[in-house]
Amino acid sequence: MRYGRVAAVLVAGALALAACGNDPTGPGSDSSASPDSTSTGGGNGGGDLKGNLALGGATSQESAMQAWIAGFQSANPDVTVSYDPTGSGGGRTGFLEGSFAFAGSDSAMDDKEKATSKERCGGTEAIHLPVYISPIAVIYNLPEAPDLQLSPATIAKIFNNKITKWNDAAIAADNAGKTLPDTAISPVHRSDESGTTDNFTDYLKATSAADWPHEPDGEWPIQGGQSAQGTSGVVQTVQGGQGTIGYADASKAGSLGKVKVKVGSEWVAPTPEGAAAVVDASPKVEGTPEHDYEIELDRKTTQSGAYPVVLVSYEVACLNYPKAEEGDLVKAFLGYIASADGQKAAADAAGSAPVSSKLEADLKGAVDAITSGA
Repeated sequence: MRYGRVAAVLVAGALALAACGNDPTGPGSDSSASPDSTSTGGGNGGGDLKGNLALGGATSQESAMQAWIAGFQSANPDVTVSYDPTGSGGGRTGFLEGSFAFAGSDSAMDDKEKATSKERCGGTEAIHLPVYISPIAVIYNLPEAPDLQLSPATIAKIFNNKITKWNDAAIAADNAGKTLPDTAISPVHRSDESGTTDNFTDYLKATSAADWPHEPDGEWPIQGGQSAQGTSGVVQTVQGGQGTIGYADASKAGSLGKVKVKVGSEWVAPTPEGAAAVVDASPKVEGTPEHDYEIELDRKTTQSGAYPVVLVSYEVACLNYPKAEEGDLVKAFLGYIASADGQKAAADAAGSAPVSSKLEADLKGAVDAITSGA
């Protein structure tokens, strides 16, 4: 269910980023290279790092990853990093098979994948580093209702095909005083295995179990309806339809309508700040290894301003890399991604929420703990 095939590598194009004063090599970057390269040591932004790093995974991270790659490569011109946006499932598969040095994933590994990761990572289980935080927007194309509000139960009924008209009584109750058209609702979901789908269905189950009887999953659980490949595919399908509704990383929503979701007694729009508030209030998953920061998101929060339809996207990486060349370069790049500079680059490029200072310190500790060559 979680296994996809790795597509051809997409080399990220250069982005114009301010790099003055930055140190995109991150902690622990004293020497690094790819399996097919050599390293001259150093790594303080002066171009000492050399090698090639192939990565892949979540489409939600694509814009942020392009910014991270550009920032890192600008300080390390002899390093080439590529990212294949094959989706979360394909990213984890590629990582476990050794095609990717680490994977971008909008959902954590399942138990089988965690067990397999020990083979990939020299006997230690892979870790989850939550470096990309973004709201998932419930996007829609209904010009007659530019400021739509929906409760969790109403959203669940729409995507479970129980509400089929935009002027349904439940939608009208959520939007008192607004005129709604007698237009058919056309839900759009991801056709590929997707961490965004996993997060979205987790939200529906946590907040509206009576109206969403399906378990959280990266595969859409309902047959039929419109579907599209990847985040961009969902956005394009919603944009090209009439009365369409879907879900996507908010940074990709463009000019589409974005639903305000009911949280407690408030109607909350998707914002990076609202997403970050949920993450900061959520604990780590119990029983995770040291330096693993898999998060148990509090979808039921009623905290003012919090937006619980949130996506936490991880870099799934080894804590120990048997090949020193691969591990050293991974450590340097992850150090940049998790740094304040890296998080700002992602926020500027993708509209994501920078991690909190506490989480940044935790991530630095995890990256510092990565070893290689053992």
